[in-house]
Amino acid sequence: MLVILLLVAGCGAQPAAQPTARPAPASLTPSGTPVTTTEKATPATTSTSAAAKPVWQVGKNPLPKRADGFGEIRPTPPELVNRSLPTKDVLPPPADGEYKSTVTPIPPDVLARSTWQAGCPVGKDDLRYLTMSFWGFDGRPHTGEMIVNTKVAQQVTAVFGKLYEARFPIEEMRVTAPAELTAPPTGDGNSTSAFVCRPARGQTTWSAHAYGLAIDVNSFCNPYSKGELVLPELASAYLDRGRARPGMIRAGDVAERAFTAIGWTWGGTWRTPRDLMHFSATGT
Repeated sequence: MLVILLLVAGCGAQPAAQPTARPAPASLTPSGTPVTTTEKATPATTSTSAAAKPVWQVGKNPLPKRADGFGEIRPTPPELVNRSLPTKDVLPPPADGEYKSTVTPIPPDVLARSTWQAGCPVGKDDLRYLTMSFWGFDGRPHTGEMIVNTKVAQQVTAVFGKLYEARFPIEEMRVTAPAELTAPPTGDGNSTSAFVCRPARGQTTWSAHAYGLAIDVNSFCNPYSKGELVLPELASAYLDRGRARPGMIRAGDVAERAFTAIGWTWGGTWRTPRDLMHFSATGT
């Protein structure tokens, strides 16, 4: 997941042909950011083994920093203009393909790898750990994880049930790690996440994410923009909302309708900043 740095207001399957593409195991960068690769299988008739060639490695290449601390804004790489990277399973996928969700107190090991600390504006007992089924860009069902405020937990699982029913694709859904808040920007993350203990960008007050009352969905496919700033920094191609691509949130679609039905606000309706990834129970 990308977690964008802390300075600006707001939030912020195609049938395979032979040879088939298969997801390679994901690894971690020093900052803890998952690295996703895809490899091409070598045809059985080939006598020599071709070296695996990664299509894109998320989190591998840090960007030069700007004066404001964000990464340098660059054109979207061709490999990511129509983004469709595979999902690495970190939790068992739903065995029968049906939507499943759980709501529990946060397990100690999950709390330890989250951004929660004693100084956060919400107590750990006021947060809940969710697991929810989602469809990946690879056309397969997966299980994701999320931390939200206890008072919205059941609503959130219902929302993602509607997204699952519609097969709305999500690249990854996981708990944000502390190291991600200070990792060098790479501008290519596409995480779906909720609780992050941090101030609102460019402000001294807490973000709605710090209360577990905001969710970012497919951050790369639905970037944040303010003036010439685009976050993630490589996601400029997705500012063109007239060109529909999988994973994008658009006015009146299943994602906006599902969140609006529980009284949440979409940052895509804001004038500036425009925060296309962001849904919030607080309106901020």
